[in-house]
Amino acid sequence: MSIFMSQLNSSTSIASISIRLLLALVCGGVIGFERARRGRPAGLRTHILVCIGATLAMLTNQFLYEEGLSTDVSRMGAQVISGVGFIGAGTILVTGQHKVKGLTTAAALWASACLGLTIGCGFYSAALVGLISICIVNYFLYRLDTPIHLNSQISCFYIEFSDISAIRSMITILKTEHITVSDLELVQTTNGNHTSVGATLTIHTNRKTVHDEITLLLEAIDGVEFADEI
Repeated sequence: MSIFMSQLNSSTSIASISIRLLLALVCGGVIGFERARRGRPAGLRTHILVCIGATLAMLTNQFLYEEGLSTDVSRMGAQVISGVGFIGAGTILVTGQHKVKGLTTAAALWASACLGLTIGCGFYSAALVGLISICIVNYFLYRLDTPIHLNSQISCFYIEFSDISAIRSMITILKTEHITVSDLELVQTTNGNHTSVGATLTIHTNRKTVHDEITLLLEAIDGVEFADEI
C-alpha cells in the first residue's frame, strides 16, 4: 500500500500519470456534458481536451522541475490559465441584436483548465471539491438566474427605430410611465437597402415590472421597429 501511495504521489510514475489523466478525463467530461446537453458550442470533447491538456502541462512542468532543470514549477500552469482565454473567447458570440452569448461556457472552459492544473500537481482533494463546486453552479444555480432576472428593476434593451426622432418620443413616453433611460448608445444598422437606427440602452424602473410588459410598451411606440431585451 505504501509503495502504491509513493507511486501515486510521484508525478513521473506511470500509475500517477495514468490516474491523473483519467481523473482529468472524468472531470472535464462531467463539466462538458452539461454544456453539450444545453447545445453550447464547447461541449463534451472540448472540455475534456482542455482539462487533459492542462494536466499534461502541469505534469510536464513537474517533471522538468524534478529532473533538476532550471524552470519555475508554476510557469506552464500560468501560461495555461492565460492561454485558455483564447479558446474561451471563441465561444462568446455577439448576435445582430447585441445579445452576448457563451460567457458561461467560456468560464466553464477556464474552470476546466484550472481543474486540470489542480489534478496535474496531485492536489486531489482540491480537485474533488472544485469539481463538486463547478457542478453545483452549472447544474443547479442556473435555476436562480430567471427569478433574479425577473425581480430586477434594471434591464438592457436593443431597439431599432425607423427614424432618429423616434428616440425622443420613446424617452418622453417612458418618463410618463416612471421609467428612466441611461447608457444610450446609437448603432446604425443596414438590412439590404434599408437603413435603420439602432440603440442599446439601460432601463430603470422604481417598481417591479414584468419585463415582457416593457417590451410590449416599447414596441407600441411610433417609430420603434424592433425591441428586444439583451
